[in-house]
Amino acid sequence: MTRLFNDPAAFADEALEGFTAAHRRWVRPVTGGVVRATATPAGQVAVVIGGGSGHYPAFSGLVGRGLAHGAAVGNVFASPSARQIHSVATAAHVGGGVLLMYGNYAGDVLHFGQAAERLAADGIEARTFAVADDISSAGPEESAKRRGIAGDLPVFKAAAAAAEQGLPLEEVLRVAERAGARTRSFGIAFSGCTLPGADHPLFTVPAARMAVGLGIHGEPGIGEEALPTADEAARLLVETLLKELPEDVADPAGQRAAVILNGLGSVKYEELFVVYRRVAALLGDAGVEIVDPEVGELVTSFDMAGISLTLTWLDDRLEELWRAPADTPAYRKGALDAAEPDLDRAPVTAAAQDTAVPAAPVVPAAPVVPAASDASRRAAGTVLAALDAVARVVDAHADELGRIDAVAGDGDHGIGMRRGSTAAHRAAADAHGLGAGAGTVLTRAADAWADKAGGTSGALWGTILRSLGTALGDREAPDAARVAEGVTEASAAVRQLGGAEVGDKTMVDVLVPFADALAAATGEGLPLADAWDRAATTATAAAAGTADLLPRRGRARPHAEKSLGTPDAGAHSLALITRAVHGALLDHH
Repeated sequence: MTRLFNDPAAFADEALEGFTAAHRRWVRPVTGGVVRATATPAGQVAVVIGGGSGHYPAFSGLVGRGLAHGAAVGNVFASPSARQIHSVATAAHVGGGVLLMYGNYAGDVLHFGQAAERLAADGIEARTFAVADDISSAGPEESAKRRGIAGDLPVFKAAAAAAEQGLPLEEVLRVAERAGARTRSFGIAFSGCTLPGADHPLFTVPAARMAVGLGIHGEPGIGEEALPTADEAARLLVETLLKELPEDVADPAGQRAAVILNGLGSVKYEELFVVYRRVAALLGDAGVEIVDPEVGELVTSFDMAGISLTLTWLDDRLEELWRAPADTPAYRKGALDAAEPDLDRAPVTAAAQDTAVPAAPVVPAAPVVPAASDASRRAAGTVLAALDAVARVVDAHADELGRIDAVAGDGDHGIGMRRGSTAAHRAAADAHGLGAGAGTVLTRAADAWADKAGGTSGALWGTILRSLGTALGDREAPDAARVAEGVTEASAAVRQLGGAEVGDKTMVDVLVPFADALAAATGEGLPLADAWDRAATTATAAAAGTADLLPRRGRARPHAEKSLGTPDAGAHSLALITRAVHGALLDHH
């Protein structure tokens, strides 16, 4: 378990702070993550990777020459927000465009996609690529739905080495696509991981058993088998991966492969070497030539006791890129010339500060908010009360939400919702204190929720609050019809962004009927509090109904049967929130 922490909510930020302090030769901190501390040639494509904390050395430990130009770092097991990714990418960009790379998880897909749109709006050419190497998470016919696990490393490295060679953005992207298409991973575990501050692991494995086909966010395996010997584990990993070859590889014999035996957190190096000796023998028996194998902790999951095997089937070009030198805090290969520091953007050192001419103190500009009418500012008070109610109900049910999410997912829904709702309320209070109208209070809350929560829920709740804020505006007193219109727009925006529809076992199964019920009730002329009450009752029933559904999206999809009988965590939290907001509306009627 994770024993050394202060405030669990601050764990990711404090870990990143310590990492940058320890590795100033390679990285420097920027808002949202880290970028190279060394100079990058002008015009080179910037490869920016990222994901949640808890997987070190992914992702921050892979920043340096020959590998990533920057890494956006999210909270524990939660994707970084679009604003964090945009910040890191902007800092890493040197004129050649940006390739954003990440594991194939819904939250990462949403946030990195939004970041790419923001970069494009800034005039920075950007592309995205999601690594999807975990064969246990979907069949070959649905390979685009697979998770990204330890295969992140060879795919990131191929793209980054191509960027170092000066290739343009589209060619770097094609290299990533080629490497991704030829990379497969499979994992097993003997115990789950425990998040900072938690008193139990996200999943457990019975004694003398192992979980097969697990994820790296505490998702349970797709099955269980008897605890193997080291040789038996090696055979399972190798034989499973050799059953699925890339389309242009008919037979493993005579093929070359980059091989990674990855420890997920608690399996020690000596154990990995015992397993690898048999992995190497089995691949040799199959006629596979192993190229520069890696054995160690490369993509972890806190203290999970488990291992995974990754094969990247190489051609001449991919082998050249795999063998290319790299120098990062956690991954080094070959030899590079001495690095030039990034003097243009490096922070001032303490020594330099001692000899510098004292400057006049910089007084930060006071935050400003758009002008608002008195009616909108009064409505902002109700919005603030509603967000306070949201934060309180989420805090009261965070553990319950985590338990529901852990049935078939990674168990972090309660943590993420607590971080997001607390940050949203704080940002809303600050904006309200400056005299903001209802729309601005909601949009400031939206940005804060997305930034602090990260993950899928952060992106979706940021979208919900922003849609409401846009509908309410800062000029008029919002009436019931305007609020209902905003909720309807939020429902449409969430479906467009996440791609889910009713029946997929997501928050959409609650949001759509809630929005429809609210629109119908306000259309009948009911006051907002009464209309909201009716819609909240509909939401509660819809959330309970998700227990009878099988998930078709998200991390729970590979464990669909396990979730039957349990409501969706996102749907349940939304229903709780709609009822809490009703209480705030009654108090401010």
